[in-house]
Amino acid sequence: MTILKKCLAAMLLAASTQAFAIPTLSLSAAPATVGSTVDLAVKISDISDLYSYQFTLTFDSALLKANSVVEGGFLGTAGPTYSDGGVINNATGLISYVFNTRLGAGAGAFGSGDLAHISLDALALGSAALTFSDVLFLDSHLNEIAVTADNGSVQVVPEPATYMMMGVGLAALGVMRRRQLGARA
Repeated sequence: MTILKKCLAAMLLAASTQAFAIPTLSLSAAPATVGSTVDLAVKISDISDLYSYQFTLTFDSALLKANSVVEGGFLGTAGPTYSDGGVINNATGLISYVFNTRLGAGAGAFGSGDLAHISLDALALGSAALTFSDVLFLDSHLNEIAVTADNGSVQVVPEPATYMMMGVGLAALGVMRRRQLGARA
């Protein structure tokens, strides 16, 4: 076998054994403080020919309250779209059947970007779990696209001023305790 044939065979073998990346559905949000509004970005990465999608999102209703769902810009890069923010049920912590679809003929969107933005109010301290279900992604031929759904969470933390007040209070208690011990000696 010549060197050229060996190189070509090695290149074909490497190309055929390369794993194709499965697109990933994920969530992104900064930590929130009690009483603040959180922008939760629903993202897709490494997708080809996305024509339509849907998902349901479950959240912890003791920690978060959903306000609205708006379309992200990603699918619109391929042309006109029609979307619906689903049905919000804050009692059960569920946003059901959020969807978006391209309109008309043509290819879907390629690459990575924001599918939707969800506005949430932070109600109480804690880690609010977020879980995807009813996930369906279709290409421009209406074939299903396999997608990995990465569930996430939103951290609701105290305001920095709360930490400062707690620190001042602890320092004051320490001074008082030191005085009590000094008076006894």
